[in-house]
Amino acid sequence: MTSAGPRMRLARSAETLGRMSLATPDRRGFLREAALVAAAMLAYFLVRNLTVGSAEEAFANAERIVAVEQWAHIGWEEDVQASIAGSDFLVMLANWIYIWGHWPVIIGTAIVLHRHRPERYHLLRNALFVSGAIGFLFFALFPVAPPRLLDLGLVDTVTEQSEAYRALQPPGLTNQYAAFPSLHFGWNVVVGIVLLTTTARIAVRLLAVASPLAMGFAVMATANHFVVDVAAGLLVVLVGLAAAYAIERRGPVTTLRPSGSAARVEALRRRAAPVPRRAPRRQPPRRPVGS
Repeated sequence: MTSAGPRMRLARSAETLGRMSLATPDRRGFLREAALVAAAMLAYFLVRNLTVGSAEEAFANAERIVAVEQWAHIGWEEDVQASIAGSDFLVMLANWIYIWGHWPVIIGTAIVLHRHRPERYHLLRNALFVSGAIGFLFFALFPVAPPRLLDLGLVDTVTEQSEAYRALQPPGLTNQYAAFPSLHFGWNVVVGIVLLTTTARIAVRLLAVASPLAMGFAVMATANHFVVDVAAGLLVVLVGLAAAYAIERRGPVTTLRPSGSAARVEALRRRAAPVPRRAPRRQPPRRPVGS
């Protein structure tokens, strides 16, 4: 009876602390991820500043891509945009896919995975970072103007018919000469692959397949990327994903270790667990007197 009270109090403490640890995310882990994202954004802006004055080079490289596509008979940008040009609804749909189907999808997926499947979140994060580093290198060394800025008869549907993109990603904060490779398409591919290999839910798997396909169409229909840009984006993100898998195979991610609160919960639960009674010690039989 004397030990029941303390054990009950320990059990209640473990339950309360367990609820707090589930409701409150690991602050150090969150700050670490925020610092990594901030560093990636800083790298992007540094690259943007390096290429902002290279318009002549960007247009020359874009002309080279046009020549390659004409040689390979894959200059499909005009045909893709023509497929939506006669319908305001299709133009709006392509704009919305381009705008709302990229960052909101990536950020939303990352938040859900970080909460429920942290090991898959780290796979996605590493794939995005590696492919982003490769993409930034191309942006700095091989700037390319998008089709909408060239004299190809294509319409910049996003700028002319959508105000949402200016609010979500102001033109002053974007790199106008970062068309090659198309990470706008490639990162949707990475998200789709990670989701496809993470869940068995049909609706999520369908979204994982439909999202990159729709984005691949939208980036060309809105005249933001060439066919070559899309192909290069796919190649770059596949390299990034392969690198992320290699990092994963090297060992467990340090951020997956139990936090201090989780360790305290486990310790309290062990102390609160009832102690099993020991079996009574058998007494040796007494010898009869006088034997």
